[in-house]
Amino acid sequence: MGLFSKDIKTMDDLFVHTLRDIYYAEKKIAKSLPTMIEKASDPQLKADFQKHLSETEGHILRVEEVFKMHGVAAKAVTCPAIDGIIDEAEEVSGEIADKQVLDAALIAAAQAVEHYEMTRYGTLIAWAKLLGRPDCASVLARNLEEEKNADAKLTKLAEARVNLQAAE
Repeated sequence: MGLFSKDIKTMDDLFVHTLRDIYYAEKKIAKSLPTMIEKASDPQLKADFQKHLSETEGHILRVEEVFKMHGVAAKAVTCPAIDGIIDEAEEVSGEIADKQVLDAALIAAAQAVEHYEMTRYGTLIAWAKLLGRPDCASVLARNLEEEKNADAKLTKLAEARVNLQAAE
């Protein structure tokens, strides 16, 4: 196993480690969204990002609830994947002067984040069920549903308007 996984010996250890990973990711996303809101020029995109910031704050609270339900400390472990996705988004968006193209890039970056979160929540839900924790799975499923909805809204906005404007 990898350098940071030496303490993972059981499925429960893996569940807790991955829960700590998504906890870190959600907190990092909550810190990054205000910058994305500021950079977005499309009013609907700004509104969608603002709504997702509120949802992300709720995701953090739900993950903390799962930690409590599972009887472990709510703490984060560094998530290199989300760090890389956010670093790439910041780098790309810093290089784009055209506002419409920037909006398209912001949507692409946000969807990369959403897809990462969806994979993590899907895995955590499956593992919670396997570990006999349908209570934890049900709380995590609420986060997954909101992530899927955010992704669908971004796709709709990109396809209906933002990408078309960026291509003009």
